[in-house]
Amino acid sequence: MSIMNNTIKDRLQALREVMRAEGIDAFVFPSTDPHNGEYVPDHWKGREFVSGFNGLAGTAVVTMDDAALWTDSRYFIAAEEQLAGTGYKLMKLKIEGTPTIAEWLGQKLAAKSGAVVGVDGMVNSVSTVEALADELRKQGGITIRTNFDPLQTVWKERPQIPDNKVEIHQLKFAGETAEKKLERIRKELRLHHAVGMLVSALDDIAWTLNLRGSDVHCNPVFVSYLLIGEKTTTLYINKCKLDDESMAYLNAIGVKIDDYENVAKGLRAYDGYNLLMDPTETSYTLYKAYGERPKVLVKSPVPAMKAVKNEVEIEGYRSAMLKDGVAMVKFLRWLKPAVEKGGVTEISADEKLTALRGQQPLFRGISFDTIAGYGEHGAIVHYEATPETDIELKPEGLLLLDSGGQYLDGTTDITRTIALGPVSDYQRHIYTLVLKGNIDLSMVKFPANASGTQLDMLARQTMWREGLNYLHGTGHGVGSYLNVHEGPHQFRMEYMPAPFKDGMTVTVEPGIYLAGKFGVRTENTMIVRHYMTTEFGDFLQLEPLTLR
Repeated sequence: MSIMNNTIKDRLQALREVMRAEGIDAFVFPSTDPHNGEYVPDHWKGREFVSGFNGLAGTAVVTMDDAALWTDSRYFIAAEEQLAGTGYKLMKLKIEGTPTIAEWLGQKLAAKSGAVVGVDGMVNSVSTVEALADELRKQGGITIRTNFDPLQTVWKERPQIPDNKVEIHQLKFAGETAEKKLERIRKELRLHHAVGMLVSALDDIAWTLNLRGSDVHCNPVFVSYLLIGEKTTTLYINKCKLDDESMAYLNAIGVKIDDYENVAKGLRAYDGYNLLMDPTETSYTLYKAYGERPKVLVKSPVPAMKAVKNEVEIEGYRSAMLKDGVAMVKFLRWLKPAVEKGGVTEISADEKLTALRGQQPLFRGISFDTIAGYGEHGAIVHYEATPETDIELKPEGLLLLDSGGQYLDGTTDITRTIALGPVSDYQRHIYTLVLKGNIDLSMVKFPANASGTQLDMLARQTMWREGLNYLHGTGHGVGSYLNVHEGPHQFRMEYMPAPFKDGMTVTVEPGIYLAGKFGVRTENTMIVRHYMTTEFGDFLQLEPLTLR
């Protein structure tokens, strides 16, 4: 048994001792932080700490006798390997027979009268807590506790909340002043009959204020909250993150500064008539801190505003994609001869591509951890090579390479499946099916305000005819020197009503993954643009931003 497996078992034992002392029968650990982020600072990687599973998405649940982890199809293979020997059972989301978290807890706690399930209200959203509480009530009256974080006791060497410096994102890249953005946000708030709002999402705060940071791996954001009132705006942030220039900038645009840990106090002191709080984004603890005063519980208007890029941002994307394309062409020219010579591995190929990107002007780092999966590793949707799994590339078969860069003028995301030498007829056939799906969706013309769910099947129809499919989404928005994953619009099978609009970025990335054999994915980043106007209204199309 590995040292890591023993470590997880020790952590579970320590956790259960704390739970027992607090009268908690089970505890739920999500993958999120107080800002409901997809990528989170190390301080909030509690689920990884208690389970050992390091995928982006997953929920760990621990009782006094059992432990289980729920994740989606992107991580089935990786989670199976990482959880082996830890005492955790893998629960495969969207697979028939997999119980929900509430159903599983109902079974495990059936013999316990007055069972209590703990969740940290600070890292769980309002909608998550309320939905779980409602489901647990149906499992025999199980109650939920939200005011306790066992990690404060169990996690002895817990990383600190990052204090990296904030920098101003220049207007020549942003294309719109922060004052104008705040004005537009307040206009949107009035449409919801709200006079203020709490902004928790870190990329929304960075976009609104034209600031960037480095608190989250691969994402140029900074830990903070933004409270927008009818006439005032307050940024809650650790002040050591601000230098004289950024302090002067915030003062000039009328933004007050308060300490990050004072956000609950600020909510209690807020004197507006009501406050918009997005229940999918706002932490349950802050929601309760605001009290019983009037709330407007609707989706934040900021993501939809941020998703529509202005012309300066669009030209920035084109510039970033050109630089990224140069790096990719240099990499592809290097790759095959280097593989034939020998000694190239998944990790060293990733390092070479990152180095080539680093030679480009305005490069600020990668936009996500590169997925370089050779052979059967390509079938692991979110594979990330480690020293233990790293393998040498051979002049045969397929390399799935999903990567991207952060540039001051844009964010890139591209996947190519590369034949390193001879491939089988079956591999060629699967590659062709995926390529057809990419082309079919990329060429679509569609009415304005159509949603991604209405269009998603175009990428799948050819492979569906052969009984093949993939379980992840087909595309997501991409930030403008911001998070590589951006909403609210997406291409996916599940119902996603967010409409597509002129100026949105979106990826097109169908794939097929054959466990133990190989995987294929082809991804371009696109921009939604006007196509034509007829008596039936406006029509849109997708134009490629990716250049290689």
